[in-house]
Amino acid sequence: MANLREIADFLKAGNAPKVKELVQAAIDEGVDPTDILNDALITGMGEIGVLFKNNEVYVPEVLIAARAMKAGLTLLKPLLVEKDVKPVGKVVIGTVKGDLHDIGKNLVSMMLEGAGFQVIDLGIDVPADKFVSAAKENHADCVAMSALLTTTMPAMKDTIEAFKAAGFRDQVKIMVGGAPVTQSFADEIGADGYAPDAASAAELAKELIS
Repeated sequence: MANLREIADFLKAGNAPKVKELVQAAIDEGVDPTDILNDALITGMGEIGVLFKNNEVYVPEVLIAARAMKAGLTLLKPLLVEKDVKPVGKVVIGTVKGDLHDIGKNLVSMMLEGAGFQVIDLGIDVPADKFVSAAKENHADCVAMSALLTTTMPAMKDTIEAFKAAGFRDQVKIMVGGAPVTQSFADEIGADGYAPDAASAAELAKELIS
């Protein structure tokens, strides 16, 4: 009998082969893929997010949990597409122009995927117009920008201005984050939200599009 709680626990432990094996067994038993997604993978990743926020686990543990989640997700994706299960939302994410750091951004991407979002990752050193065109093309609900250098923070403001100039600012929620970024900076540049860490970013994205 499929035990979704057990899958969530193996995911939290970062045991990708076991997650894959148990997800396949649950599929073979005829468990609804949406239940496996929500009650095993998203639940496990959410719990890792809470532990991460409370400093009970660190970046390496989150990365191996995310790898385990992906192992399960690979099996589920075709079934979810077949069932026409929609993601909770679409997020375009990237590190802003001039900034080549991606660990924080990658963590946020994983947390967003773990929360059921479809993530369009533009990578690093992303110019403002690329954020705008990707958001338009993908009908994104949310745009997430990361910066690790104080010198690249102004690029966040430039990107928001580019959305305004393109007449697309009202169609998306924009969130910002990264070590030097603060809530007051987010307010000052007109962002819709700021998250201090990856787990909070996934929660914020849900709040912003609800």
